[in-house]
Amino acid sequence: MTDVVIALLPAVICSFVFYGWGEILVMAVSVLSCVLLEWAITKYMLGKPSTIGDMSAVVTGILLALNLPYTTPWWVVVIGAIVAIGVAKMTFGGIGQNIWNPALVGRVFLLVSFPTYMTAWKQPQGLFGLDAVSGPTPLGAIKEGLMQGSTVQELTSAYNYKDILFANLGGSAGEVCALALLAGFVYLCCRRVIKPWITLSIFGTVALVSLIFWGIDPSRFTDPLFNLLTGGLILGACFMATDYVTSPMSVWGGVVFGVGIGFLTMMIRYFGAYPEGVSFAILIMNSVVPLLNRWFHQKKFGRA
Repeated sequence: MTDVVIALLPAVICSFVFYGWGEILVMAVSVLSCVLLEWAITKYMLGKPSTIGDMSAVVTGILLALNLPYTTPWWVVVIGAIVAIGVAKMTFGGIGQNIWNPALVGRVFLLVSFPTYMTAWKQPQGLFGLDAVSGPTPLGAIKEGLMQGSTVQELTSAYNYKDILFANLGGSAGEVCALALLAGFVYLCCRRVIKPWITLSIFGTVALVSLIFWGIDPSRFTDPLFNLLTGGLILGACFMATDYVTSPMSVWGGVVFGVGIGFLTMMIRYFGAYPEGVSFAILIMNSVVPLLNRWFHQKKFGRA
């Protein structure tokens, strides 16, 4: 978990630089709420030794904050932390026993319960005079523009891949810099903390599905590179889908898991009511993990 925190630091720093003190407040409230809630539940409700030393609550707090707009009120962040830690994690017995990714459960709960706060995009006051772009996410802008009769070519002309890779174009803090998230992914792979085949299968499926639809009608469907670099795909694929507890144990189970996430993400993006589908896709596939563990077995140690 400490390695995950280290891997998230580039994205956290970038979010502070672009979104300023508002994001620092959201991050502080989220992390402190998650840690204090886990400590209180283990001490006063479960009567067990504190588990906050394993850093999992810190990871949940960081991931929750990166999934929220920097304008999210502090009390909404606290509610998200209560759902993430109190409902999605500790209800099942704590770390190692939860079915769904806690940060994503908190994020989806807030999206459904407080859609106004979760889609509020205001001009941020970045640190050092560096401002991010206000307005909806690129995926949101594309979705809205297509409903008004515009083509994808007209809508994507305002974006270039250099900006998407290095800087924020509107959205939650975790979408601020794709390069920072990818750097964290490489670090986790080098440290052998995560299962890279899950992330790579997600990226491959998103690229393949979007390539097929883009080839059929480029005026309605976005291209593969745009889908890979925008939204919460990189954050979800690198840091949340790879969670040990909520992902399959076997290699082939992980591949099927990743393919399912990538396919569902693109179906929601192209045909769903929400412009982004990563959170929903991961939670749906989290529910399938017990079946994947049953269908795909690792060879037992010492067995041929």
